[in-house]
Amino acid sequence: MLPSTSIKSKCEYSKLASKPGKVLIITQFYPPDYAATGQLIAELASQLSKLGMKISIFTGQPGYAFDKKFAPKREVLEKVAVRRSRTSRLWPLRIRGRAINGLLFCTRVAMHLIKNSHSQNLFLFTSEPPYLSVLGYLAHKCFGIRYVCLLYDLYPDVAVALQVVPKKHSLVRFWDWLNRKIWQNARGIIVLSSSMKARVVAKCPEVEEKVSVIPSWADPEAIVPINKQDNWFAHQFELTDRFTVQYSGNLGRCHDLDTILTAAELLQEDSIQFLFIGHGAQLQACQDRVTRLGLKNCRFLPYQDKSVLPYSLTACDLSLVSISPGLEGLVAPSKLYGILASGRPVAAVCESHSYLRSLLEEAQCGAAFDNGDAEGLAHYIRHLADNPEVSRTLGNSGRDYLNAHFTPEIIAKQYCRVLENR
Repeated sequence: MLPSTSIKSKCEYSKLASKPGKVLIITQFYPPDYAATGQLIAELASQLSKLGMKISIFTGQPGYAFDKKFAPKREVLEKVAVRRSRTSRLWPLRIRGRAINGLLFCTRVAMHLIKNSHSQNLFLFTSEPPYLSVLGYLAHKCFGIRYVCLLYDLYPDVAVALQVVPKKHSLVRFWDWLNRKIWQNARGIIVLSSSMKARVVAKCPEVEEKVSVIPSWADPEAIVPINKQDNWFAHQFELTDRFTVQYSGNLGRCHDLDTILTAAELLQEDSIQFLFIGHGAQLQACQDRVTRLGLKNCRFLPYQDKSVLPYSLTACDLSLVSISPGLEGLVAPSKLYGILASGRPVAAVCESHSYLRSLLEEAQCGAAFDNGDAEGLAHYIRHLADNPEVSRTLGNSGRDYLNAHFTPEIIAKQYCRVLENR
């Protein structure tokens, strides 16, 4: 027999889900997972609810949570009905494990779509897992559902760029064909950057009018600039007395960590330290390299709870963002917006045509460097270390730019316009 609280949550979920005209967001990741995509979806759902939209979530069980292997199957959080599948998460940090987890989640999504095929929902499919929107396309053909695609990463292009599969492989050709079908039948397509839109339109020119560029965001009320001397996190990890360069987030294959570590090697005799916070496929290789080279200026910490981010992001003097060569327009680092909110300058390692360059230039909050330009990055770090007033000016400018363009309220209204017109 279910506890009374579970019965209440189930009834609340059913009541919300039965109302017409709401948006059902389908995503594999959602809090208590600390994956960035899940955190962003939770914030977006809350903001859309405040704007009067009826939002519900269908998601999986946590695989990246700190202390929870399972979360409630049904609950209502800030007027957002959340339903989680029963599928557990296997080896979430391994490619094979992530693929299996994604397929298991898609199986549960398919069952959920069949049960809700006659609802008046608009379905928003994220690209977590990357083949999730295939179900939207099939449900549209079978049941006539309306759906919008939210692309965080562009597959199979990411797999090709990372040399997981050859460019001319039959799977790539089939996936590209299927993507075109999915996009052509979608009511709308949301991407995170102008370069990602260019990639989509190049593959499927007829959907250009459907594609909306809506970036990620950060809450400037939740993350505020804090002086390192007043920051408990900085004191706890002894970050107050040296210029600290921080990389916070996923240390995955899509991020250029080689250039950053080479810069650290060039600066090992300076009073400058590098702090890496996070996890990912490249973590062990980075740690091994630091040990092999005997670098004393690099430290590694695990992912921090969301409640700690306002302190961890402000425990540095410069923050880093990077995209590996060949991946421009395929991924868009969401970590940038938290950095802007923290009032810290940004150094981006990316290709010459990256959207990050124009953003940093317009915001006047940092500088961008080519992949492999470790000397240029090291020189810039020395410059900021020697000129703290310049660092403060850049950080303040970045926060002002975020307040003008990338707050949750501003971005939610952009989503609302796309979703309400579909």
